[in-house]
Amino acid sequence: MNRIMANNTQDQTALIASFLRVGMGLLFVIGGLSKLSLLLNSTTHDGMVANYMGTAGYINTLFQAYLFSDGSLLTPSGFLTTLSAFELVSGFFLIVGFMVRPLALFYGFLLWSFVVALPVHTVPGVEVDVKTYTSPAIFVQIRDITLSGMMFVLFNLGAGVRSLDNKLFPHTVTISWESLGLLLRFSLGVTFIVGGFFGGFHKVPSFATAQWLLAVIGLLLVFGNPALVRAAGVGVVAVMLVYMLQKLTMDKSIIANLNSIKREFALIAAGIALLVAGGGMAFTAQDLLTRSKRYIFR
Repeated sequence: MNRIMANNTQDQTALIASFLRVGMGLLFVIGGLSKLSLLLNSTTHDGMVANYMGTAGYINTLFQAYLFSDGSLLTPSGFLTTLSAFELVSGFFLIVGFMVRPLALFYGFLLWSFVVALPVHTVPGVEVDVKTYTSPAIFVQIRDITLSGMMFVLFNLGAGVRSLDNKLFPHTVTISWESLGLLLRFSLGVTFIVGGFFGGFHKVPSFATAQWLLAVIGLLLVFGNPALVRAAGVGVVAVMLVYMLQKLTMDKSIIANLNSIKREFALIAAGIALLVAGGGMAFTAQDLLTRSKRYIFR
């Protein structure tokens, strides 16, 4: 009986790994294609580089000085082109399930660099005459923090079913979903909590959804028991699908349309994973209450 339960758990976590790697693989394939299509086009190349390096771009002064200082072989154009090409190739690798663990570990850390590299201005009482971000970088880039957590979950799960890794490097590992479910539901929950409480501020993602609903979904993800987390997973998928449909427009190309909703593919994958497996009992409201009682009444 224990062996049957272990096999069922292993099959479930392998399926979850497949959802996560495909969702994030789509994100990187779309992002890489979109950037390369602009960088390799002579009419859009300069605008693309300026967009990333400008005051409302994605690389602040510190990182520009660090990457492109005098004597450096890197140029903004070369850096963005190389990074975009890597994004495209690694996204394809994730979709087919090749080198999943090394890529997941690399991206788990790299995604945080996008947070600290964002140019922001949040000093009270000081006005600037250029367009830039006026919300904390951690709020603006909260989806990348979620993606980082998802990558660390994927690093532990491996490539999952129908993957090249499992065919080329077959091995069996023991997975504790209790801890990984906690990491996944916390990672996804913070995006919804930030959107729920701060969605009205500049560049904070709110998915064109009522803030109270985002807050409820986020709190259920963080503190809910497995049944409530599964229900929140349904909410995540529903919110993402409605938002994605609203973002699509006939005025943009297919690549541009997909690029505007690329992160949402990964968030849907996380929602499906939690819908399938729940998020475990660790640090749920029930678990915290039980621990508190033991501490107070011991």
